[in-house]
Amino acid sequence: MSEIASRWCVFLPCSRDEIWAIPQNCLAEIVTVQDAGVNPASHISWRGQEVPVLDLGEDGETPWRNPMGETGLIAVILGLKGQANDYWAVALRGEGLAVKNIANEKIQDVPEKIMARSTSAFEMDNVVYQVPDLPDLQKQVGEFRLSA
Repeated sequence: MSEIASRWCVFLPCSRDEIWAIPQNCLAEIVTVQDAGVNPASHISWRGQEVPVLDLGEDGETPWRNPMGETGLIAVILGLKGQANDYWAVALRGEGLAVKNIANEKIQDVPEKIMARSTSAFEMDNVVYQVPDLPDLQKQVGEFRLSA
């Protein structure tokens, strides 16, 4: 048995410049939105709840919807109990959606590349991933119902 603990991460492409790496157990579901508009709605109805959606790519550089099927993807994130919402979501833009066990991967911390919404950043296979501050983002989305 390996001494290295299993570390499953979900990689969420949020904008042209920002790919999040979150623990797999923080992701509730990836939702496919049919007949998607050019930009995602500010909230979605998911399993009987209204879930606010954060959109980090409103500049339009990376399309949200797939032009062939006119669908878009939204990642629903499990939030902390006691906040304005138990769940919140982020619109996915671009390529790079993946799930991977990173326990045995070569990862290099890159603190100089940490973006404003993140607590840390790392590079793996020549790609920089952001580790977002999920509790703070949940609070912001809940308080302000942000869409950008």
